[in-house]
Amino acid sequence: MPSSESAIPAFRVAHETGVPPKVTLTGQWTLRGLARRANALSNELKPYARDPEVRWDLTGIQAMDSVGAFVLWQINERHPPAHLQVQPEHAALFRRWADRRVPTPAETRIRRPALTDVLASIGFAATEHFASFISLIGQFTLDVAFLLAHPARTPWREISATIYHAGARALGVMTVIGLLLGVVVSYMGGLSLETYGAQGFIVNILGLSIVRHLSPVFTAILIAGRSGSAMTAELGVMRVTEELDALAAMGISHSLRLVLPKIVALTLVMPLLVIWTDVIALAGGVWAAHAAFDISYAHFLYSLPRVVTPLSFWLSMGKSAVFGGVIALIACEYGLRAKPNTESLSAETTNSVVTAITVVIVLDGIFAVVFKHAGLM
Repeated sequence: MPSSESAIPAFRVAHETGVPPKVTLTGQWTLRGLARRANALSNELKPYARDPEVRWDLTGIQAMDSVGAFVLWQINERHPPAHLQVQPEHAALFRRWADRRVPTPAETRIRRPALTDVLASIGFAATEHFASFISLIGQFTLDVAFLLAHPARTPWREISATIYHAGARALGVMTVIGLLLGVVVSYMGGLSLETYGAQGFIVNILGLSIVRHLSPVFTAILIAGRSGSAMTAELGVMRVTEELDALAAMGISHSLRLVLPKIVALTLVMPLLVIWTDVIALAGGVWAAHAAFDISYAHFLYSLPRVVTPLSFWLSMGKSAVFGGVIALIACEYGLRAKPNTESLSAETTNSVVTAITVVIVLDGIFAVVFKHAGLM
């Protein structure tokens, strides 16, 4: 191991009669070694760099990284010396800097993108995401067909783990959200109906609004923020730690082992969570209506089955299953798109949640229009 003194970057100059000076560099020309001596060494070496006849001997350097090569490259006015002796592994560092073109001051000025450039970039990004999303759906379809032909290869353990994390562990927060949702809808709706003396119709407001719209949408939004972000972060971390590359190297399909279980599990979990939220929200609404407007529990039990028909219930379940599958698809798509760095991971996780919530709201509006024109509302 070299001593601490021999590791310090330094140089010596040899002057011989009738021969150009020879500059010999020693020590470790690295980021750590040059932390406090880079400016001093640059000022001392620049006079020799101006003489094209000076011989440079870098074979005595113990270690060099790209920082050390950059310092020497800058000293020699961004080109290698004419007379240079260097180790082969260090010569590659000089070539790396020599191959890079230094931008001119005009090129370094910040150029504000034009409106057409911004719109073009947004359109390109949307097209790219749509193509990637369609590709993921196609791969999921192929994986389902493969599992139908080979049921023994179904990743039951991964599916059950996702059901537990996205479903069972979300019951607590869904209980709180459902209870508050029912209380707020019941109380605010009752205040409006009380003006007309029609508090009894609060059952209709609770049943139609919660079961058909609010419960599926609120549950989907919460799952998108809770489970969707976790799925995106999980796949993104696997990209950062190169686990996805390791799976590909071992011949294991990451879509079959990682993507499909999440989509299947969230498609199954969402309707169950919506049922739980319906029950808690209706219970909270009944309690709030009884406490605030003295509406009996018997009236609710008698009127609710006539308001919430089996068709409304199954439409809500179907809509919830679609929401779950779409959230999982979006989460996996953004997770697989993450680049192997922490900045991309955080950005893709945020984009995943925002996109999933936006798509859920848009799909709910589409379902409402379609069901209305189909005579199902």
